[in-house]
Amino acid sequence: MTAATADERGPVTTLATPIALDFDFTPGVAQSRFLRGLEQGKFMGQRCSVCGKVYVPSRGTCPTDGVPTTEDVELSNSGTVTTFCVVNVPFAGQSIEIPYIAAQVLLDGANLSFMGLIQELPATEVRMGLRVEAVWVPEDELAPSLASVRYFRPNGEPDADYETYKEYL
Repeated sequence: MTAATADERGPVTTLATPIALDFDFTPGVAQSRFLRGLEQGKFMGQRCSVCGKVYVPSRGTCPTDGVPTTEDVELSNSGTVTTFCVVNVPFAGQSIEIPYIAAQVLLDGANLSFMGLIQELPATEVRMGLRVEAVWVPEDELAPSLASVRYFRPNGEPDADYETYKEYL
């Protein structure tokens, strides 16, 4: 018997290892407010007292002015897709059908976008400026987690004008 060469065995496509990464996340005061809002089925941000910008999720300070953000603001359930990516690459443990859309969504009234899934329309129809609304998990499944927002879907409004979101790209 001879040992098989690498070419005869084919490429390595997966590797099973006994490695695990367990960690605990401890949110600060500002992120805790955002997470408690998600648990109630709403988006919470904070406004800067100097420039008036609203950050969601808040980091507790305005990155421009360096002052604490202490005014809580409840934000709309609707927003605008500012940028997006069509994902066509499968991965282990995947629970969503490909292709799927990962997008930056700027909620109405916010000055910071965050990532969400876009569903309920073909990937070829997703575009910058698309107006969307959050689809939440059932009320009894709400938790202090972004998993409380299942995804965003078109809300039927006309696309947002580029000038209204260009600074958030």
